[in-house]
Amino acid sequence: MKLTFLAFFLCLSLASAAGVRAASLPDSCGDDKVKFDVKTEKAQPIPAGPTAGKAQIVFIESENQMVGPFHEATVRFGLDGSWVGANYGNSYFTLTVDPGVHHLCASWQSDIEKNNVDVTSFTAEPGQVYYFAAQVTVNSRNSVTFALSQWNEDEGKYRLKTWKLSTSKPK
Repeated sequence: MKLTFLAFFLCLSLASAAGVRAASLPDSCGDDKVKFDVKTEKAQPIPAGPTAGKAQIVFIESENQMVGPFHEATVRFGLDGSWVGANYGNSYFTLTVDPGVHHLCASWQSDIEKNNVDVTSFTAEPGQVYYFAAQVTVNSRNSVTFALSQWNEDEGKYRLKTWKLSTSKPK
């Protein structure tokens, strides 16, 4: 009886911890249960600018090396509380947004790494293009750092020339 009670209590604790994890993502992210399948394409033209009266965000993933043998990271991007897409490896995708304040989130989609989340906010202006990069850095001790930062136009356009275009859809 004690063993059954202990097993039940352990399962209840684990389920409760998983619920806390899902609820602990920042408000700018989406539901932690949403995962993406990502495909990438080489040699794509640099995206055209935003449509009239809109702004454009270029979501970039930048890795200094693979995070594991033959394995690159998949990074999800959130905008104002919903996931809008994902990248795999050194890749990017674009999104057109209305002018105004927007809240961004980047989260490494991994069953192993659970703490790699970063957020920022910015004010979009009509006709402007904004480059935001989730930087995945593997250091010499095989630990990984993760950060979301805004890149200037020169850095963004330079990376897009050689990196892949991502298309993603929820699993």
